Amino acid sequence: MGLQLTTWIKGSWEWLYRSRRKLATGAVAVLAIQLAWHVIFGANGALVYHEKRSEYRKLQQETDQLQLENQKLQEHIQSLKSDPKAIEKEAREQLKYARPGEVVYTVPAPAPQTALATATAKKQ
Repeated sequence: MGLQLTTWIKGSWEWLYRSRRKLATGAVAVLAIQLAWHVIFGANGALVYHEKRSEYRKLQQETDQLQLENQKLQEHIQSLKSDPKAIEKEAREQLKYARPGEVVYTVPAPAPQTALATATAKKQ
């Protein structure tokens, strides 16, 4: 009886050890999967990081373009402040001003073609 009891206790401890080991391995696996999910799909995960990086590049290009446009406009303002010929050019173009004795001709822009007019032009 004493030998059976020791064998049973020893078997119970081995079973308990194996069960705890399996449980711990399962818990670590679940935690690893949850961590991987969070790293990839979480609020600050790889997908969100990629989207934010793409948005940053787009906004950086837009900022560069706006800075270049701003620089050109600043140069244009400086030329209008200091160059009388630039002022005259702007007045002639925008306000249709002319010097005495000159005649300004305004040519209307061509009317946009419709799909029907384009189709008949192709047939001919």
